Amino acid sequence: MKISTKGRYALRMIVDLAMHQGQNFITLNDIAKRQNISKKYLEQIIVLLNSLKIFKANRGFQGGYKLAVEPKDISVASVLKITEGSINPVACLDNNPNTCERCQECYTLPVWKGLSEVINNYLENISIQDILDNKISLNQIN
Repeated sequence: MKISTKGRYALRMIVDLAMHQGQNFITLNDIAKRQNISKKYLEQIIVLLNSLKIFKANRGFQGGYKLAVEPKDISVASVLKITEGSINPVACLDNNPNTCERCQECYTLPVWKGLSEVINNYLENISIQDILDNKISLNQIN
């Protein structure tokens, strides 16, 4: 599984907003400069992320964005599921119930289900606040 640029940039954008949450509204232009990401690309990402309802937006001269929820309440999984569409390792796990014509006789399906559970559990248990606090370590993987 590879996380796209869109998913990685979305996380960076949210972390940037969380780092500057004590300030007024933050413009996409400011985030783009700090994160070295195209403002146009951030505009595309913010449209996707709006469905999470984690932002307050303000238009006009003092316009921009700020987090509407605490960073501890935003999981990495929620961000990646919106930007990636799915974080499952195989497409047949995207539907529940599984609609794959081979799912009843697929010997490898339990492997993919197990991997999907590990990925989802890991990413659900990492918040934006954890990233800010640098609580992520290789020890969590073991």
